[in-house]
Amino acid sequence: MIDPRLLYTFNPEVWSSLDGKRPVLIHLFEGYVDAAAVNRSLSGHILEHCEHEVLAEFDHDQLHDYRSRRPQMVFDTNSWVSMNDFSLLLHKVTDAHGVPFLLLTGPEPDSQWRRMAHAVLGIAERLDSSLLLTGSGVPMAVPHTRPTMVTSHSTDPKLATGNPLWIDRIQIPGSFSAMLEFRAGQTGLTGLGFVAHVPHYLAQSTFPQATAAVLRRMNEATGLHIPLGDLEAEAEQQLATIAAEVQEDSEFPAVLAALEEQYDQLSESGRASVPTADEIGAAVEQFLAEQDDSSGGQG
Repeated sequence: MIDPRLLYTFNPEVWSSLDGKRPVLIHLFEGYVDAAAVNRSLSGHILEHCEHEVLAEFDHDQLHDYRSRRPQMVFDTNSWVSMNDFSLLLHKVTDAHGVPFLLLTGPEPDSQWRRMAHAVLGIAERLDSSLLLTGSGVPMAVPHTRPTMVTSHSTDPKLATGNPLWIDRIQIPGSFSAMLEFRAGQTGLTGLGFVAHVPHYLAQSTFPQATAAVLRRMNEATGLHIPLGDLEAEAEQQLATIAAEVQEDSEFPAVLAALEEQYDQLSESGRASVPTADEIGAAVEQFLAEQDDSSGGQG
């Protein structure tokens, strides 16, 4: 394997400022299953509400398949005037109480996963990161009218307890974040993640309620103080908008009532009539296909 350290350049001054801090490393990649854009919303929210500076930049040309995910460009009259370029950055971020942590964000690598994982884990080891943390959203048969369920997963089973019994064992295509957590566990680093259960009918839109639910769990697990900002107000506004739209739909109220009943059964007993692994796998595959269709094959 080519030296993983050649995949990135870093700022020595920012690096040295983290000596002895044992920063949590949050990794949020775009490009795979991200129902309601929870990953993208989380990373954008953190960078908007916390002070940050770039610690390291990865050589994305080595990791990105431009023909699979093409940059959006604007042509105006007779020339190209802008391009939405890709970047994969590791930020040093400071929470509301002045505690530093790391945020790795950008498109999920298309290639060199093992080398990229070695690079990230090498950074985490050299900075003595206390935890690798991630979040995401997955489309599920749940109603928007109830609190967002969150499933945790970890390299340490003691950190992932109290999950709603929604799935047991399932085999699905992996993501780079999942591989990174798996490799972290193999090297003795602790990985932890939170997955928001997003109403399947909202999977293609944003759902601030899910973003807020994951962010709360992240703060609780790490002791960080990442501000919620306007997420709660945005969630209330969206719920009001959905309620108005539901009144104009003659069929959806019955579907919503069935989802609410199933949710309430799970909340009261800890068990519910859950979908099979095949059904969940089919739902994920359909979600990915819809993503491909909506992007015109450009990711």
